[in-house]
Amino acid sequence: MTFTLHGIGVAGGFAIGHAQLYSNDRLEAPHYVLGQDAIEPEVTRFDDAIREVRCECEQLREHLPEGAPAELAAFLDLHRLILNDSMLSQVPKDLIRGTACNAEWALAQQTEALLAQFDSIEDAYLRERRQDIKQVADKVLKALLGHPGQLPVKVSDEPTILVAHDLSPSDMVLFKRSPFAGFITDLGGATSHTAILARSLGIPSVMALHNARTLIQEGDRIIVDGNAGVVIVDPDENILEEYRLRQNEWRLEQQKLKRLKSSPSATLDGLAVELMANIDQPEDVKEALQENAAGIGLFRSEFLFLNRTDLPSEDEQFEAYRKVAKAMKGRPVVIRTLDIGADKSPAWLHADSVNPALGLRAIRLCLAEPPLFLAQLRAILRAGRYGPVRILIPMLASLGELDQVLELIDVAKASLDKDGITYGKDTQIGGMIEVPAAALAAEWFARKLDFLSIGTNDLIQYTLAIDRADDTVAHLYDPLHPGVIQLVAHTLKVCQRLKRPVSVCGEMAGDPRLTRLLLGLGLRSFSMHPAHLMAVKQQVLRSHVASLAPIAGKLARAGRPERIQGYLERLNG
Repeated sequence: MTFTLHGIGVAGGFAIGHAQLYSNDRLEAPHYVLGQDAIEPEVTRFDDAIREVRCECEQLREHLPEGAPAELAAFLDLHRLILNDSMLSQVPKDLIRGTACNAEWALAQQTEALLAQFDSIEDAYLRERRQDIKQVADKVLKALLGHPGQLPVKVSDEPTILVAHDLSPSDMVLFKRSPFAGFITDLGGATSHTAILARSLGIPSVMALHNARTLIQEGDRIIVDGNAGVVIVDPDENILEEYRLRQNEWRLEQQKLKRLKSSPSATLDGLAVELMANIDQPEDVKEALQENAAGIGLFRSEFLFLNRTDLPSEDEQFEAYRKVAKAMKGRPVVIRTLDIGADKSPAWLHADSVNPALGLRAIRLCLAEPPLFLAQLRAILRAGRYGPVRILIPMLASLGELDQVLELIDVAKASLDKDGITYGKDTQIGGMIEVPAAALAAEWFARKLDFLSIGTNDLIQYTLAIDRADDTVAHLYDPLHPGVIQLVAHTLKVCQRLKRPVSVCGEMAGDPRLTRLLLGLGLRSFSMHPAHLMAVKQQVLRSHVASLAPIAGKLARAGRPERIQGYLERLNG
């Protein structure tokens, strides 16, 4: 019987094949009390399990398949960092010694405590990191219990779809060696590491299906529609034929997109459009360059601060920023200052809040911790010697905050002068527009800053008062809500009038459906995941902005959803 499952499409395209089930359900941890003479041997057994998993990560790291994306190595490094973190490698040993429990139980108790902390995180991307903790802990638990955790080898020459409850980044290394046509999982989200890897590998995939692993049987024929986030099980011949046609059209389209890399990014009426890349770590620069990005429009510096018990030093940060600036060879690099909050994620941050999304986060945290902020500002300024590095301040809401930021930047420059350290004296300073109050006051921010960047992910969340990662309200997350469109349009209009550069660096920038709308509203600089650059570029090359602007203006004033959709169809027609 044909049936359909709906989830989150995390990597576009279509895959048709037979299901191969992967059983990676988490094992139950037994609980028993040890005698005094068995405690230290149990601690040793735990150390051996940690060492075994660490060696597995190192071997995978050393034998990455040729052509594997840079993200694979970075995520394996992250799992090694988690293994080395005392919260996972030391605290369970303290529990074994303190309560005389077995190693499996101590690991399970500490893992649950860590996962509970991550559940309280408001930021969707950071909350997804709980999966990395869980995946590493599961591997250690399997080592303790003597259960291997290898990904299945592709058993047929026929196209195969991997069906799993969950997959880890290290699983994806083996996945690269055994090229399945696609994969689907019960868990995960659009910002999970596995989803990021799927996009970089170009594998059609759907996640957050909840019950796929139990409903689908071994060998079932299934269709994975990564564009719509749909999985069709046991399709009839008519459905198969339709999707084979879609699959062929998709492949041809992807081949055509590759030809656009060397084409100048300009509209039909000759307007240059800047297409830049978002990155999380220095290794991501390789993909940005492969896609011929005009620069780095958003370097999320917080990933240098996560999954560790201490703060990165100024020199460590400087080396990371310098590496990116040098690799981009004169193309601009926009580094966003630390954007984490009172969410208990970093071990070094001892803070709590009733509502972390509205509490001490991003620039508020940096202003509350001047030494931390000054060290980062000095590191970014020093990297400015190696290319056009720019500083981007997240979550600005008031001019008072901006004044404090500018004063601290002056302090950082003065301290570098005093120490005789060369830096980029003309480093540009920009601000993120992701709070509705900042969008409404965009003129005042634009007058005091060198550029603005609209962070549409948080702007939508704060404007609509929803958590886009909350399944119960996720359907309300709407980039085409008239309130959101008007805030974006207002910010673009202000920057155009003041001749101030402005970009969009949220998910809206990487959505080809919205490219012509943003062009019509006046946007000339987009920043997105490198994998989306060519699809957006294609839309740019096909657009005539002079004819789009009147329709985009009407859409911004339309109000009602059906009218907005009507104007969007006209823009994309």
